[in-house]
Amino acid sequence: MPSASTKAAATTASADTRLSPGAPGYRRMSLALFAAGLATFALLYSTQALLPAISAEFGATASAASWTVSAATGALALCVLPLSALSERLGRRTMMTASLSVAVGVALLVPLAPNLESLIALRAVQGAALAGLPASAMAYLAEEVRPRALVAAIGLFVAGNSIGGMSGRLVTGWVAQMWGWRAGLAAVGLTSLVCVLAFRVLLPKARHFTPGTLHPKALARTVRGHLADPLLMRLYVIGALFMTVFGAVYTVIGYRLVEAPFSLPQGVIGSIFLVYLVGTVSSAAAGKLVGRLGRRGALYLAVSTTAAGLLFSLSDSLALVLVGLVLITAGFFAGHAVASSSVSRTAKTGRAQASALYQSAYYLGSSAGGTLGAMAFHAGGWAGTVLIGLVAVLGVVSVTLYGSHSARAAARRPHPATA
Repeated sequence: MPSASTKAAATTASADTRLSPGAPGYRRMSLALFAAGLATFALLYSTQALLPAISAEFGATASAASWTVSAATGALALCVLPLSALSERLGRRTMMTASLSVAVGVALLVPLAPNLESLIALRAVQGAALAGLPASAMAYLAEEVRPRALVAAIGLFVAGNSIGGMSGRLVTGWVAQMWGWRAGLAAVGLTSLVCVLAFRVLLPKARHFTPGTLHPKALARTVRGHLADPLLMRLYVIGALFMTVFGAVYTVIGYRLVEAPFSLPQGVIGSIFLVYLVGTVSSAAAGKLVGRLGRRGALYLAVSTTAAGLLFSLSDSLALVLVGLVLITAGFFAGHAVASSSVSRTAKTGRAQASALYQSAYYLGSSAGGTLGAMAFHAGGWAGTVLIGLVAVLGVVSVTLYGSHSARAAARRPHPATA
């Protein structure tokens, strides 16, 4: 006969109206957020594979054209925290719908940009609009999905992110090869419009959201507390530095591959982004790495893999360059997974704000990497871009070593109760 505690647990479970696998609405919610994640990253990095073609049309250097990527990621980094706070008042579903709608509306204007300056401005507006989605999506899932199903639901959303980032570059690359870069951007805009319509139709209404009052002073206190936490600050810096490497490499790689000795066509260059699939595997394996090596050990392995990839990419052999990209991608995604997951475990309060700060640092790193990598390529070729990546890698090692030293010093320090 079931015990009282078992009956109570069963009653609690049956009373929980949040979504779970098999329940009405769960599949619709999963498909809706997959579509949202796909559209977000397809739009955010839509110009990255097209930079050589954009440079050619406007007579711009690699560093100037790279701002079409850096402006979008930089605006997202600056806006993610205030928009995540605004979603507390307006609602997650409303914020996500508004963000995607504005971003897609801008995407349909981007192919019409008459000059590089207007293209960069439109991309900045697009990035700012997209900032309303990541934190709101995570909060929506936390509120509407049962805890046991949360990891799988977030995993599908992240899968949409990675597939969107990869497919957006593939689509723009092949369409641009046939009809030009403007057609490539239009194709991504129209595809994203379909995703947004599907998102709006499929996403169930929020049933567990309670509107909150915006308290700027309380938000500022929470943010200051996170920024004063040494471990969180190290994680933010590590995330930014890893993304600096990634942003530099993938912003500039198209310029390298379109030139001799490779001279690859635009469609093939876009296909290079299939390497992102390696990142899906390495990020999924990050949990096992942390279990075996610890957080710092996993970071050292990730950073070593990234550094090896950078050195391989210096070769004039296309096969070795591809090996280098595989290693860089695997190392980056593993390091990002370790750092981002550590943020949630480290923050005891204000986890949403802690995650938003990590996303801000992450996308600022992307902007810095894209711009610095392109400037270095203009000054010293691919070796200059690799140097930027190696400096960032050295920064990750330094921060991690400092964290290890601080941990050992804290362990040796007498406890206040026994001092």
